Amino acid sequence: MGRAVAGPVATSLLAWPTALVAGFGVLLGCSGDPAAGTTDAGAPARDSAAPVTDGGPPVDPDAGVDPSLVDVSHARELRAVWVASVWNINFPSRAGLSADAQKAELVSMLETMRALGLNAIVFQVRGEADALYRSELEPWSRFLTGAQGGDPGYDPLAFLIDEAHARAIEVHAWLNPYRAKVSASSATVAPHVTVTMPEHVRAYGSYLWMDPGSAAVQDHTVAVVMDVVRRYDVDGIHFDDYFYPYPDGGEFPDDVTYDAYVSAGGTLDRGDWRRDNVNRLVERLSAEMAAEAPHVRFGISPFGIYRPGMPEGIVGLDQYATIYADPVRWIDEGWLDYVAPQLYWPTTQTAQAYGRLLEWWTDVVRDDAYVFAGNYLSKLGSEPKWSVDEFRAELDLSRALRDAGSLGNIFFHIEPLMENREGIADVFRDEYYQAPALLPPVRAMRDVPVEPPTLSREGTGVVPTHADRGSLRAWVVYHERGGSFVIDRIVPAAEERIELAPGRWAVSAAGVHGVESRGRLVEVP
Repeated sequence: MGRAVAGPVATSLLAWPTALVAGFGVLLGCSGDPAAGTTDAGAPARDSAAPVTDGGPPVDPDAGVDPSLVDVSHARELRAVWVASVWNINFPSRAGLSADAQKAELVSMLETMRALGLNAIVFQVRGEADALYRSELEPWSRFLTGAQGGDPGYDPLAFLIDEAHARAIEVHAWLNPYRAKVSASSATVAPHVTVTMPEHVRAYGSYLWMDPGSAAVQDHTVAVVMDVVRRYDVDGIHFDDYFYPYPDGGEFPDDVTYDAYVSAGGTLDRGDWRRDNVNRLVERLSAEMAAEAPHVRFGISPFGIYRPGMPEGIVGLDQYATIYADPVRWIDEGWLDYVAPQLYWPTTQTAQAYGRLLEWWTDVVRDDAYVFAGNYLSKLGSEPKWSVDEFRAELDLSRALRDAGSLGNIFFHIEPLMENREGIADVFRDEYYQAPALLPPVRAMRDVPVEPPTLSREGTGVVPTHADRGSLRAWVVYHERGGSFVIDRIVPAAEERIELAPGRWAVSAAGVHGVESRGRLVEVP
């Protein structure tokens, strides 16, 4: 299903040529040749899942065949980590570090990701109605300087985007839609919601929450998200699993908003009304993002169990009836590019079996979204069941369901990789992520083609150019080996020269929406 590209969206696709759109359509936005996921020697590697391809635009028989173009492809896969800012879990390592020290921490994370073959960072920019970016709508996060509203002396999100894109790593901004404070006693300043709209904030457990039943809360959350989308070159917007709060003693105190709804003629019971509040926010954001920036993904990472007994034998919290999240509805309506269920149980655990749950999610998704499994990497080494072999098993199960739409993983969180805890970073680098990969194309735009680059050879390198360079995220470089073109590297589109060893090469252009052009051939003597 996916988000429809129609109406105002169709006129805002960064001026990509539309005449070729009808020719795209076999799956997911890379083109033709199946030689992908191999080692440097050409032998199948552990990450050699069948490539996701779209076949490329049609060749006009009357125009002749361009001998300088070749079909190229590689196995697409999301390889992401969550980087949490709340409570200084990952970034910054503690509040009050200097701007230079914080920047160094971000660069270190990105360098580790690049060395391991990861391709996306899911970076928490709003943990408690605050901001890890320069905003007029919400105050600077206290986790940056130690005091909410304190200017850290730079813009972390802008800095991260520049540094990540320079390493061909995507940036997905992670926001919590409703949490107002993770400590009720912490001090807040304008324009925090506790100051500007306290009548819409509720105390529940030890936290403060914005009331999802309030129209003002929905308007504010949408405004915050769209402000990020409009002002930052993010690749995605990501919500975690916090909608209505998890049970923490008693009912969530939303009598005021529910009574107002009933008084105005509303007929839904409280549970259906709560789900409808969340659904309307997800639907509205999906539509507004599609109209404003259709190349920016919208994904949500729900609790890993939809409802007990789904699939049969699974037990656990009922998110549908407890936190009023209905990810199946979001998928069926085409509001999401992907769903990333948090499968935070080991494969050896039967009541919450990783493999059976992942298979269930892929069956629900069908062709309506991607599934990117969420993995509990921070548990590595905490108990015997959380071993390196456990994460090997989880990755293998994720890849076994590739044809069903399981096209990647998001790991919570980055710290074990930074530490190389129990050698997990080596395993990722050497066993799973040897060959580079683009993410799967943005689903709503997977039929929007990209023109191939033009290449000018200069000595041992080439200079790529493109008619619409601003619509690109990367150059993808393939090396011919044994008669097939195998991915060699992904180069940021800002790079103006690509060095090549002697041999026959092909270079494609990858749009910000993830679709890849055909490859332009070049031979280096």
